[in-house]
Amino acid sequence: MAIIQTEARAHLPPVGLPTTSTVAGLRRLEFHAMGTRCFVQHDAPGDTVARAFEQDVLQWVQAFEARYSRFRPDSIVSQINRAAGGDWVEIDAATEQCLDICQSVHFMTGGMVDSTAGCLAQLWDYHNPPKQLPSDATVAELLGRVGWSRIERQPGRVRLPRAGMAIDFGGWGKEFSVDQVIGLAQQHGLGAVMVDFGHDIRTLGVPPDRPAWHVGLEDPKSPGTLRGSIAVAGQAVASSGDYLRGFTIEGRRYGHIIDPRNGRPVSNGCRQVTVVAPTCLQAGLLSTAAFILGPRPGMERIEDTMGAEGIIVTDAGTHQSRGFFNYVVT
Repeated sequence: MAIIQTEARAHLPPVGLPTTSTVAGLRRLEFHAMGTRCFVQHDAPGDTVARAFEQDVLQWVQAFEARYSRFRPDSIVSQINRAAGGDWVEIDAATEQCLDICQSVHFMTGGMVDSTAGCLAQLWDYHNPPKQLPSDATVAELLGRVGWSRIERQPGRVRLPRAGMAIDFGGWGKEFSVDQVIGLAQQHGLGAVMVDFGHDIRTLGVPPDRPAWHVGLEDPKSPGTLRGSIAVAGQAVASSGDYLRGFTIEGRRYGHIIDPRNGRPVSNGCRQVTVVAPTCLQAGLLSTAAFILGPRPGMERIEDTMGAEGIIVTDAGTHQSRGFFNYVVT
């Protein structure tokens, strides 16, 4: 796995409060980054290897977030966004790779995950919800700023041609980071690892004396409780759902997942989509795309993807791919 090299600068603030512990023969690193709690369980042989791996993890995540978070005014993403409608912005090779990923993500999901759609999420921000429903004209105006095909790129530089346009790696950055940490674990020769960034998960090998890693499935009808679990070994798991984050206007609830085709929160009966796939990026993109597409086309998208299995929970029941049952712990 190729690791995107991000420049680690000494003046960057550390990720939030990293701690370590040992549970059931595995060392556990915990910290806060990317707006969520992050956990890495691993079987590094001895303190020297463990500390070296954990330091690499913290430095990589720290540098990636500092360079590409839209919430940091000095990040390259913020620089690109501030220049929207104006001049070209010079970028380095690592940022070129990230923009290539944005392009691939857009293609792989049929536009369901679009790195220019952040303005829509801000319009329907559940942290600061609108006091009344946005008008059709407001939504239409923002949709005019959305669309990865609008981005102008030349080797070593990028331009957002319209004022108010913005890019945001939030649709794939966390899942991608999970995969990068697995790559770091492989470089350090580790054999048993689980990486969990805000419940976007990928595993390597199996834990000591167990045949697989167990991943709990939250019940969207009763948040905080489990409706079951699945067992995975060397695979990734990601879920998308709108049952926790949303707001209510005039008696109707609106979730935080936005359909970039119409600029509005998804309203198709889906409550949760969970996908098992070879990488966390694949699992995360599939779960989001399936949630936006809806139960039938969403399940078709999952079943058409080699190596992926999934389950969709709706208001009316559940739909699962043919092979998902193989992961269910009974």
